[in-house]
Order: sequence, then structure tokens, then C-alpha cells
Amino acid sequence: MVTVKLALAQMNAVVGDLSGNADKAIALIEAAEAAQCDVMVFPELALTGYPPEDLLHKRAFLQACREAERRVVAASKRCLIVLGTVEEIDDASLVGSTRDSRSSAAGTMPLLANAALVASQGELRGIVRKQLLPTYGVFDEQRWFQPGHKDPVLFNVAGTAVGVVICEDLWADDGPGLSLSQQEAKVILSLNASPFARGRLADRMAMVERRQAETGCTIAYVNLIGGQDELVFDGGSFVMGANGVMASAVQFQETLLIVDADVPPSPLGTMVVKREEHSATPTVSSIAAVDSDEAQVWNALVLGLRDYFEKNNFSDAVIALSGGVDSSIVAALAVDALGPAKVHGVTLPSRYSSEGATSDAVDLATRLGIDCHEIAIEPAHLAFSAMLRPRLGGDPQGLTDENLQSRIRGLTMMAWSNALGDLVLTTGNKSETAVGYSTLYGDTAGAFAVIKDVVKTLVYSLCRYRNALAQERGETPPIPEAVLVKPPSAELRPDQRDDQSLPPYEILDRVIEAYVENDLTAPEIVDLGFDPEMVNRVVSLIDGAEYKRRQSPLGPRITEKAFGRDRRVPITNRFRPRAAT
Repeated sequence: MVTVKLALAQMNAVVGDLSGNADKAIALIEAAEAAQCDVMVFPELALTGYPPEDLLHKRAFLQACREAERRVVAASKRCLIVLGTVEEIDDASLVGSTRDSRSSAAGTMPLLANAALVASQGELRGIVRKQLLPTYGVFDEQRWFQPGHKDPVLFNVAGTAVGVVICEDLWADDGPGLSLSQQEAKVILSLNASPFARGRLADRMAMVERRQAETGCTIAYVNLIGGQDELVFDGGSFVMGANGVMASAVQFQETLLIVDADVPPSPLGTMVVKREEHSATPTVSSIAAVDSDEAQVWNALVLGLRDYFEKNNFSDAVIALSGGVDSSIVAALAVDALGPAKVHGVTLPSRYSSEGATSDAVDLATRLGIDCHEIAIEPAHLAFSAMLRPRLGGDPQGLTDENLQSRIRGLTMMAWSNALGDLVLTTGNKSETAVGYSTLYGDTAGAFAVIKDVVKTLVYSLCRYRNALAQERGETPPIPEAVLVKPPSAELRPDQRDDQSLPPYEILDRVIEAYVENDLTAPEIVDLGFDPEMVNRVVSLIDGAEYKRRQSPLGPRITEKAFGRDRRVPITNRFRPRAAT
């Protein structure tokens, strides 16, 4: 057996920051060299950030990518560096394999590959191209990339053969990962940009465990971390051997995971790294504890929010505090992400607001340590009613009056944002977003929808998780108990409650999961035991709210199918299977 010291760079890359990503990669390379590592592997497209999308159509972007690559290659030393990047392909045989090269005003765009460059001693040793380009879910890689050749590439590191695969190439049954083992690879390095979703870490580990059993190889799985628009990458990198997980990194944190892997020798592959005698102390590898489902979701939302602000150079956030559970959880998430000094609360009471709504909002603000300001909307409500009275023949009534209040609040929040520069965080959850229980240009007005992919029942679970965490730390629970026990209400008319308009959230959320996330039709949902009339109504509400969702702000994805880039349903659409009642 030979010992290969592996370094997994669980890196938070910024899309488009080629120079900054290169700087970070070089600093990590220096740390791996100091630890006398043999191989260092970065995540998929770590140099460009993932996904770079149509930046890849810009020649200047590709040129900057080449310059950043040269800097990273020049910084490599004894340790073999494997870095995710974009390769410009000069290979006529690939033309037409998925699409011909693009034309633009600047000329013909080059063919591109999602690739990994391999370097050591300041020289490029090889390039491995991703073969399988996913187009499901949030992925659309065939829009930009060509598939790589199927010939395995092996590198001899310290006397054993090491192969490289990129993300989907390991996931596929009978894919490139198996081909590497058939060519006598003993170590497989897997570069990944796998977004977070509930249960996804367990799925990854189960898949890699299967691949390890099939190939007999030690597999180093390194994953990106960080927030990128709707996506959150959670890291959770690990090394899998014959006896299971050898070491793993914590989720949602940048980490350099160093692992000593004992593997069989193999003379195959291009000689790249020859072990030099050294007296480095063997690495003591650790296995990170796997957090609860609620903890993972909370950390994903915090990371997605923090990176959205930091990577886009935003500073402070402002939130309309209603005294309800949704605005309360958004405020708590914002404080965890940005710190209390950068989070501002605003109460916007109307003639229908209960006394408890304002007092609960103030209590929340006190617990979180954020400032809280009151802007009553009654003067604007009266003014708008007077403006509309001649045309309506009286004061606005019913839904018109309810939505008017919500839009006054949205207008007020956006005025605050324009004047003070604070980014408005909206507070709508997935349950409300699904059925359109929101006001376009009202409570949907804002820049970032933090709980857009969190159903109402999970909102309550997350609140109780965060309060319990505070108690464990000896801190004051951030969310008042009064917020968690009161009936949910928009308070836009006297004695209004959500359950007057919607089924109980315990039922509604299950129907939303079946229809949105599992793509069942109304009759198929009824077959699961739900009331036909209720299902038809909920499905009709979901279908009818598609135009609203297209105009709503983006938010972090925490399920396998979020509204947005995951679910692409036409607004103009007459496919409406309904259950018999």
C-alpha cells in the first residue's frame, strides 16, 4: 500500500470573479503544499464560479479565464493540482456533437468544455473534460458546453494511478467513473457543484458508497459551497474508502480537508508527482457530524442570504415586521446572516392591525437586537380611498381594499429602500407563493425572498429549531412564543385568518408537495386520500398564480423543485386535469 495525502478544497467561488477566485485557489495551494499534500482537488468550475451561464458567450470573460488559469498553474509546486475551469476546445471532431459553434457580433464563439486542468511544478499536465452534461432540474449545461471524449485519463501520483471525473460523470451508472477503475485507477477525484436540497447530502454519500463498491477505488468527493442567486452549495465534501467515509468536511463552511488515503500501488498513468522523502506528521482525519434537517435548511438559508448580500455588494436589509411568523423568521435569518446592526425592522400598522401584531414585532426586534420603526399606513389608505372613490362610486371594498393596503406597504418599503439603500427582504413562504396568497406589487415587492422555497409547516419547525438552539447556547430565543401560537393572519380585514381562505397548512403543504415537487395531477393526488373538491381548488389556485410567481423576487432553493429555474410551467396553459367530485 502507498499513502496518498489528499487535499479537498471546499471553496466558495464567486461567479465572474476570475482574479479573486484565482487568488483564493493560490492561497489554498500554498496551504496544501505546507501540509505536504500529494494531490489537491477543487470543485467543479471553481475558477469561474458555478454556473457562469451566458458569461461564457463573452470573449473577454474567456480571455480573463485563461489569464487566471496561467496564474494558478504557475503557482503549482510538488502537489498535483486539479482545478475546475472552462476549456476552449480546438477540436473539429466535436463540431455538431451537441451544437455548432455560436456566432455573435464579435465573431464565432469557440466550443467550450466543462473541464478540470491538472498541473504541478508550474506546468500544465493535462485536461479532463466532463462527458455527461445534465439538463434536468436547475442544470442546463448543454446550452454552453460540449461533452468530452470517453478515453480515460490517469495520472501517476506517488506510485498509484489517479483518475478525475466531474460531477455527473460519477453519478451515472456505467459512467466514466467505472471506466477509470477498469483502467486500473486506485483513486478517483470527483469535482462537484452540487446544490443543496433537503436530503441531498445523504443521497450523495449513498451514491459514492455504491461507486466505491463497484470500482474498489478510494473516492474523494469535493463540493462547492456558497450562495449563487437561487442556488446554495453546501459543501459536505468527503473521502470514501472500502470501510466507508474516511473523513468529511462540515457543510456551509469553506474548508481545506486533508486526508491520508492508503491505496494499492499502480504503475499506470502519466508520471506527474514523485513522492519526496519527508517527515510530515500523518493527518488525523475527522468525520463531521451531520446536522438535523432543520439545521441544514437554516444554514442553507443563512448562507444564501449572506452571499447574496456580500457578493453583490449590498449592505443592510429592511423587513416589514407584521408580528407574524413569516416576517419573524426572515428577521432572525437576516440577523444570523448579516448581524443585527445591518438589519432594520419596520411596522406598518393599519386600521385592522391588532395590538398584538405591533407588540409582537417590537418584542421580536428587541430579542434580535435590531432597530424597529413604525410607519402607520392609515393616512395613505385614506388618501388612496379618496382618489378611487369617484371611479368606484364609494370606498374600495373586499379584495380591492385588502390589496390596496398591501400595496401601500410595498410602496412604503421600496421608498425606504430607495432613500436609505437598504435591500427589502420579502416574507412570503412557499405555501403562499404556490397558491397566490400574496399581493402583486404589495408583499411581493422587494429584492430577495428568503423563505420562498419554505412551506408554512417548515417555517414553524425552523422557528422552533432556532429558539431551541438559542436556549442551548444560553441565549434569549429570538422568536416570541406568542408569534408561534397565534393563528396566521394577513390582518387586512376584521378578524381575518388564513384558514378562512386556505385549507389547514398541514394539508395544504402536502398537496403542494404532491403537485409541485412530485408533478402529480389532481386525480392522482385524490388517489392518495385527499378530498377531491379541496384538491381541485388548490391545484386551480397554483395554476392561476403562475403569472404572479414570474414577477416575484428570487430566493434560496432548499428543495429538489423550487419555483423558478427548477419548475418551468407555461403561464398560458390549458392542461387542467381535474378530479371527479
